[in-house]
Amino acid sequence: MRRDILLRPGSLRDTLDERVRTALACGALRPIDTEQEVVEDAGVRFLVRRVSSLHRKEADKRRRAAEDQRKKEPVNPFLPPEPELTVAEVSGTHRAVLNKFNVLDRHLLIVTRRFEHQETLLDLDDFRALFACMAEYDGLGFYNGGVTAGASQSHKHLQLVPLPLAKEGPPVPMEPLLRGMGPCCAGLPFLHSFRRLDTSMSDRPDEASEQAFALYSEMLADLAIGSTMCDDEPRQTGPYNLLIAQDWMLAVPRREELFRRISVNSLGFAGSLFVKDRDQLDFVRREGPMRILQTVSGRA
Repeated sequence: MRRDILLRPGSLRDTLDERVRTALACGALRPIDTEQEVVEDAGVRFLVRRVSSLHRKEADKRRRAAEDQRKKEPVNPFLPPEPELTVAEVSGTHRAVLNKFNVLDRHLLIVTRRFEHQETLLDLDDFRALFACMAEYDGLGFYNGGVTAGASQSHKHLQLVPLPLAKEGPPVPMEPLLRGMGPCCAGLPFLHSFRRLDTSMSDRPDEASEQAFALYSEMLADLAIGSTMCDDEPRQTGPYNLLIAQDWMLAVPRREELFRRISVNSLGFAGSLFVKDRDQLDFVRREGPMRILQTVSGRA
């Protein structure tokens, strides 16, 4: 393990569970209740979660926007993060905090210690921090590259949710279509780039992160997403979603954030969608989840 990784191996799971308990007890962690249904489409058992208390998160977003206007500068919840939500100092560049308004249990945000824009390209330090956490338990990492890709905060943060996403079926619902070695999967009807990871490195997170970072650069090239300088940072030239599992990576370019008021982030391309109410759920059933993904990303 590199010296800049501060996370003690084998410590994250217990620390995370303890932090969840204390954050719930003091009210710092505010889970959003959902009701889950399965919508089968194109060989995938999509999980569609109806978020019955999404208004809580939207009310907080409106409150922060009002604070921004009063202060004339953005409110950044990650600088500093709430102590009750801070799980671990992962590295010299990143810390892990709980997602305050979580839909999924033990949802971690892996946040840069200093401000970097969410549209800044990922670097090796980002991958090192993510893989240090992924070495602790089986999880799915993801990154929403920009507002159009579903990012709700401008401060750079990767995310990690435990697997499996569903009690039945594959750990990641989209996995039945993720076949082959790449650079693409014939079963996916939307633009994407796909790579396999060498699982023999799973117990060597520093090597695994270097492999993943190199493949990430190839994948962005596949999608013609480059970099441009803005405020002395290499910003992306287009929005995208990135999914990172133990043995594969999937990148999807984005052209729209919403499909008829339904927001789609990286987890949509894992086979997990979120809707606000019964009307939106019925709409997803009529349109089909895969058509929604095609529309927001572009057809293959």
